[in-house]
Amino acid sequence: MERLLMDDLVIWKNKKRRKPLIIHGARQVGKTWIMKEFGSRYFEQTIYISFDNNERMKNVFDMDYDIGRIISAIKIEAGETFTAKNTLLIFDEIQEVPRALTSLKYFYENAPEYCIIAAGSLLGMALHEGTSFPVGKVDFLNLHPMNFREFLMAGGENQLADLLVRQDYGLINSFSARFADLLRKYYYVGGMPEAVKCYFEEDDVFAVREIQKELLRYYENDFSKHAPKEQIPRIRMVWNSIPAQLAKENRKFIYGIVREGARAKDFELAIQWLSDYGMIMKSYRITKPGMPLIAYMEQNVFKMFMLDVGLLAAKANLSARILLEGNQIFEEFKGALTEQFVAQQLHSQNMELYYYSTENSTGEIDFVIQKEQYCIPLEVKAEENLRARSLRAYCAKYRPEIAIRSSMSNYREQDWMVNVPLYALPEYLEKANSLRSLR
Repeated sequence: MERLLMDDLVIWKNKKRRKPLIIHGARQVGKTWIMKEFGSRYFEQTIYISFDNNERMKNVFDMDYDIGRIISAIKIEAGETFTAKNTLLIFDEIQEVPRALTSLKYFYENAPEYCIIAAGSLLGMALHEGTSFPVGKVDFLNLHPMNFREFLMAGGENQLADLLVRQDYGLINSFSARFADLLRKYYYVGGMPEAVKCYFEEDDVFAVREIQKELLRYYENDFSKHAPKEQIPRIRMVWNSIPAQLAKENRKFIYGIVREGARAKDFELAIQWLSDYGMIMKSYRITKPGMPLIAYMEQNVFKMFMLDVGLLAAKANLSARILLEGNQIFEEFKGALTEQFVAQQLHSQNMELYYYSTENSTGEIDFVIQKEQYCIPLEVKAEENLRARSLRAYCAKYRPEIAIRSSMSNYREQDWMVNVPLYALPEYLEKANSLRSLR
C-alpha cells in the first residue's frame, strides 16, 4: 500500500532546518502505519513510543525538559540504545501527554539532530483545550483517508494512476469505462486503509461494509470516551444527521434537521468537537468570489461532509447491489456521494472548502477554489448530466479566467469552461503551478 504523503516525509527528512514533525489526522487513517513504514524505508533504526495509557512516559515528561534525561528514558522504554544519526523517533498519541508535545520545542532548540515525528488522533482537541504548544518550533503534515489515486495504486492499477498524473487525456478518455468502474467501487469502499486493504485482498464488499460499520461504532464510542459529557448527546445528533443533510437538494446544514427547533448556539460546541476530531469537513458559503475567499465566507452558513465517502455510504446503509446496477451509485442521495467525493479529494490536497450561492438565488456553485490570486468555480455533476445553468450564470456575472465542470463525461475544453472527469479532477488541479497551466 502506498501513501502520497511519503514523498512529503522524504522532503521533510532532507530539510536543512528540519523541525520535529506533527502529523494530523483522524483515527484509523493510517498515521501509525506511515510513520513506521517511513522509518523502515529511510532510516537505519526506528524507535516507536506510544503515549496511550503509558504512565511511565507521562512521569518522564512531568519532571522537566532535560533532553538528555528524556533520551535516556526513551532508550529504557524502547529496550534498545540509539544515536541521533539515522534514527527516527516516533511519538504516537502524543496528545495523551501534553508535556511531551511541549517538549518538541526543546528538542528543536537543544537537540535538533534528532529526527522526530509525532502524531495524535485527538490532537485537535488537545490544542483546542489550551495545551502549551511549541509555536514555530514544529512542522506539520496532514494525513487523510486514501484519495482516489492512492486507491488505484492499492489495487495494482499503477498505470491508470500514472495516466492521471501525466494528464494524458487522450488515453484517459480511452479508458473512461475502466476509470468509471473503479470510481464506482471507490464510492462504496472509500479511502479508510483497512477497508481498502480488505477489498483488494478479499474482493468481498460485505466484509468491507462490516469493517466500515465497525469503524463507525469505534468513532461513536470515542464520543463517549473523549467528548465533554454534556456535549455527547448533541455530538451524536449532529453526526447522525449528516446523511439526511446531504440527501437534500440544497445541502446547506440545517439545524432543524438535527433537532426540531434547534438553533446554532445549541450545537456549536458539538460541531467544533467533530471538526477538531477530524470527523467532518465544512464547506462555507461565499456570496461573492473575492480574494481571499476567507474574507467573504459566512461562518454560520455551511455544508457538512463526513471524512470519507465509504463511511457515508455505510452510514446511509446503501446496499452493495448498487455496485451491480450501472452508474446508479453516482446519483444516490441526489448526487450527494459525488459532492462528498469531490470535497474529500480537495481536502486531501489541503484545500479549504467553499461554495457559492446568494441569499435569494436558487443557483449554486458547488465549490469555489482559490488558486494563487484567482477564484475558480467548480460545478459537480453526477453521472453525465451536462446541464450547467448555474455555472453559466456565474460566468456571465463574474467572468472568471477559468471555469470547471466535473462529471462522468470525458475531458473536453469549451470556450467558456473545461469539463474534467471526476476521477481526473484532483490531478488536474494539483498540477497547476499557475492558472495558465490549467488550460
